Amino acid sequence: MIKEIQQTYASGYLALVILPVLFIFDGWVFLNGVQMANPYMIGAAVVVALILLVCLMGFFMVHPNEARVLTLFGTYVGSARDTGLRWANPFYAKTAVSLRIRNFDCETLKVNDSSGNPIEIAAVVVWKVVDSAEAVFEVDDYISFVEIQSEAALRNLATSYPYESHGTEEIALRSNQHQIAEQLKMEVQDRLEKAGVEVIEARISHLAYAPEIASAMLKRQQAQAIVAARRQIVDGAVGMVKMALDELKEQDVIELDDERKAAMVSNLLVVLCGEENAQPVLNTGSLYN
Repeated sequence: MIKEIQQTYASGYLALVILPVLFIFDGWVFLNGVQMANPYMIGAAVVVALILLVCLMGFFMVHPNEARVLTLFGTYVGSARDTGLRWANPFYAKTAVSLRIRNFDCETLKVNDSSGNPIEIAAVVVWKVVDSAEAVFEVDDYISFVEIQSEAALRNLATSYPYESHGTEEIALRSNQHQIAEQLKMEVQDRLEKAGVEVIEARISHLAYAPEIASAMLKRQQAQAIVAARRQIVDGAVGMVKMALDELKEQDVIELDDERKAAMVSNLLVVLCGEENAQPVLNTGSLYN
């Protein structure tokens, strides 16, 4: 595996001063050779001029948050990160690699969760290149590699967890978003590390049941909500009935036997748990008649 080697290269501004001076001196030598009819001076001046022209190809620019990967005839020699105008061997091939932070908005994928329910899921991955050599030499196209591997990691994550926990303590895509985001980040990072890429953040941007089961799952969620609400109402009603019986007993308002307690409990539960307002009924007789 090729790791980045940071190298410091000569300032291009210094080369901008030296090369013109050499051109002027070479021109002076050429003119003297012509005046003196010296073919050796003329030939040497022409050769030097050609070399200086080749040296002009050594200039390159490094922008902020950018690296230049330099190779010599297919051999990696180092990376330049010092910003500004630089000069290096004119035979170096110089490949620019952006080190800026980027976003990848994954397209909506249709997969089955761990329970087999078809769902739609999408994610946003925030990443940047931290090793320019790995990004250039370890993969063919690191941008395409990030996109494909992020989608593969998201698909694998979606099939590993259920959409909802349904009252259990297991991790679910919908109810444990923080844990799911951390797991997604780790999985994407494991896949992209070989390409010199660091994942800064990964989170789910879209999550829903597939359209063909959305209505059925909505009814299921509504039923679960109704059951949970009923359970809470019943728990509250039982507490209120118990409190009423205790208050009557402590304050010695009335002495109730088991049959009257049962009737009172029944009436209170009907009043507290009924969906409609209870209608009062006057009892003119005795409870025992």
